[in-house]
Amino acid sequence: MRIFISTGEVSGDLQGSLLIKALQRQAAATGLTLEIIALGGDKMAEAGAKILGNTSGIGSMGLIESLPYVIPTLRVQRQAIAHLKENPPDLVVLIDYMGPNLGIGTFMKENLPDVPVAYYIAPQEWVWSMSFQNTNRIVGFTDKLLAIFPEEARYYQQNGAKVSWVGHPLIDRMANAPSRTTAREKLGVKVEEIAIPTERFAIALLPASRHQELKYLLPIIFQAAQNIQSKLPNVHFWIPLSLEIFRQPIEKAIQDYGLQATIVSGQQQEVLAAADFAITKSGTVNLELALLNVPQVVVYRLHPLTAWIARHILKGSIPFASPVNLVVMREIVPEFLQEQATAENITQAAMELLLNPEKRQQTLTDYQEMRHCLGELGVCDRTAKEILKMYI
Repeated sequence: MRIFISTGEVSGDLQGSLLIKALQRQAAATGLTLEIIALGGDKMAEAGAKILGNTSGIGSMGLIESLPYVIPTLRVQRQAIAHLKENPPDLVVLIDYMGPNLGIGTFMKENLPDVPVAYYIAPQEWVWSMSFQNTNRIVGFTDKLLAIFPEEARYYQQNGAKVSWVGHPLIDRMANAPSRTTAREKLGVKVEEIAIPTERFAIALLPASRHQELKYLLPIIFQAAQNIQSKLPNVHFWIPLSLEIFRQPIEKAIQDYGLQATIVSGQQQEVLAAADFAITKSGTVNLELALLNVPQVVVYRLHPLTAWIARHILKGSIPFASPVNLVVMREIVPEFLQEQATAENITQAAMELLLNPEKRQQTLTDYQEMRHCLGELGVCDRTAKEILKMYI
């Protein structure tokens, strides 16, 4: 069975790799042999896919921010469509990555209508849709939509899609996450408990998985870290590297802001599990932290012109940016967006979560409520079964 998978960015590469492993497990159980060609990254390649184009570093959020990626995106999209023309697969799986996947999905409907298309982790039109045009396109070319959020399932079902709610794949991934003690031992974080833990806080900083975030998020997150360090001199910051090319600018920023910080490569789960607290960009990592019971402050900024166009011309608004808050549609973790994303606001919220036991406990209690909305273990295998059923 020949499957074509299309995704992009760091998070898509991770989700694609988890799905590929599950597809191979389920295929083996039914006597199928899989050949998987993909747009993705190194994690998907390690999981067994042949990578047609590496898209893990191609991606952005926002109108102005996307301009540098227009040509690389169109190039990889054309490459994928040319491959599909010459080598029609038995099945296509699209994962997030809205721009290119809209083009690939439309091509499939118009040129290879007999090849089923599954959309897994569909674009978050249910959060920020400003027109039904994209929703209608997605519903039009998707034979089965595999939703990871209950609200996502409801939205697409109401708009005519054939939907299965499978749950969130991080439930599976985080089931094997290291314990706090194990993670701290691996990283060399001091393990012993002390009566007043403020002296030895380990704080994770997650400023960027996209290039634009180095510009818009890293300075305010690092300024907040500097503020916290001035109040808690023995704090140590841990920064997991999402892409190796980010190492040099992050090292320079650590030096510029005088932070007591360690960059870690290839051990993001350990960093998150070991942390007392995190300051992070909005994204999938927010859910990882929540599932590890790590309090967090979420930050996001776009180019000011992008924000202005979205507000005043497209008349867009979003209820929340962090998936932790979106799951339950209320604020569990503080999030600061655009003008509110200042070092002062981040510092104030961080100090409260670090030093106020009641506030911290409320966050952990709310995390448990959110956890119940993410489904049960076995998400990736359920998803793989649904996908293979489209062929078998």
